[in-house]
Formats: sequence, structure tokens, C-alpha cells
Amino acid sequence: MPQPAPQATPQPTVKIPTAKMPSYFISHGGGPWPWIPDWRAQFAPLEASLADMPTQLPTRPKAVLMISGHWESDCFAVMSAARPPMVYDYSGFPAETYEITYPAPGAPDLAKRVADLIEQAGLPSRLDPEMGFDHGCFVPMAVMYPEADIPLFQVSLRHDYDPEQHFRLGRALAPLRDEGVLIIGSGLSYHNLGLFGPAAKQPSLQFDAWLDATLALPQPARTAALLDWEQAPAARICHAKEDHFAPIFAALGAAEDAPALRIYHQDGIFGGVTASGYRFG
Repeated sequence: MPQPAPQATPQPTVKIPTAKMPSYFISHGGGPWPWIPDWRAQFAPLEASLADMPTQLPTRPKAVLMISGHWESDCFAVMSAARPPMVYDYSGFPAETYEITYPAPGAPDLAKRVADLIEQAGLPSRLDPEMGFDHGCFVPMAVMYPEADIPLFQVSLRHDYDPEQHFRLGRALAPLRDEGVLIIGSGLSYHNLGLFGPAAKQPSLQFDAWLDATLALPQPARTAALLDWEQAPAARICHAKEDHFAPIFAALGAAEDAPALRIYHQDGIFGGVTASGYRFG
């Protein structure tokens, strides 16, 4: 009697891991600077830094998650539109800068996952289907990925800017780094709209030196120092309101044990400001 053909032994599904993405804290410069020739020339070092970022990544991102100093809410809101609109959150610039488009697709499915990760971390969250790309998001992305062909979405800051809560946000987002999602905190290491020019030179130098030394500390000293950032030299001169500094807490929380590398440094911005940007991992 014929014997049945032997059955192949089922093989386990092998998941090939995606190389871990770094996270970043970047400067997004001033207003729509890439579209203003004089400002673009001033920010040439920043443009070079942003343009180089894609070459530093292990693979092309599945999506980019941006935490911008220009969006804050009562909780950690997550942009969920499939086609986010533009938000021109600046004033006094040429008329054509209010017609800029950055038509990247959103990431509504990832947005739901991110909101769930945030909620699982014990942090209130909500989906926001109306929010669009603010200039802290679309300006650096237009330099990094001018084709606008990578899904892009944002998570807001919280109104309180609480460092510990924003570190917790970053820790909640950390698993995304293994899934090909690039996490970027977009702000500025110096942001005092009332103090530019020569008077900004010494405060920004002092704070910049502190930040660079602090990011070189081993853990847990690095996190502890960042949580206590207001004790840094000239901290409240450089950040009278820390909306542009708070994104670093989330970026670091997502890569808390990773080494920091300064990828951008510039002196004399707006006549006196020193600023830096960093990669973590």
C-alpha cells in the first residue's frame, strides 16, 4: 500500500530585525529660512547638517516622527491625518513663504500605534486628525527629504514642558527605533526671541558648553543633569520659555543609553547666538 508523502516540517517564521534608528535633537533655524536667500546663506552649516542626516541612517526610514517646539497641547497629541495640511506658524515673511507646500503623506496607522504606546506608559494621549505640519517640522524635512516621499507625523509637547514627563514620552516611543521609525526632536538649543545680537553671545556660549559636556556624561548622570537643566549656566536667559528645548527630553528618552554625537555647531547666528544639534545612537 502506498505510503503518504512525508509532510514538510513547518519552519518558524524568522523576523529579520530592522537596524535600530538613532534619534536626534536638531535646530530648525529661523522661520522659513531655506526659501529666503539671505537667511539660507546664514544657515549654510545647518543646511549641510540636515542634508547629511539621511546618510547617517542604517536604512531609509519607514516614517519620520517629529516632536516640534511649535506644537503643544494639554496631553501628548498625535497627528493622525492621512494628508496633513500646512501650518504657517510664522509672521512677517515674504508672501511666497505662505504658499510653501511639503506634501508628505501622514502615517495614520502608525499614529494609532504611537497613541497606544503613550497610553500604555501611563501618559494621556489623543489622536488629532486636524493638525498639520508646522515649520519646526516641514522646514528641516524639506532639506532632509526634499522629495517629500516619506510618511511624516508629529507628536505634540505638553504645555507644562515637564522634563520627566517628556523623558517618559521618549521612553514610550523607543520601540519604534527598532521598527524603522526616525524620531526627531526639533527645536533650538538657544531660543530667546527677545535677546539676539551681541548680548546673546555669552549666555548662548555658556549654555552650549554645558549642554555638550552634559550629553557626554555617563548614565544615569546624563538624564539627571537634563532633568535639572534649569541649574545650567544662563539656562533661563537662553530659554525664558523652554518650548524649543523640551524636544530634547523626548529625543533622549527614546535613546536614553545611546552615546551623543554633535552633528551641528554654529556661532554668530543672528549676530551672536551659538547653537548645536545632536544624534543619539
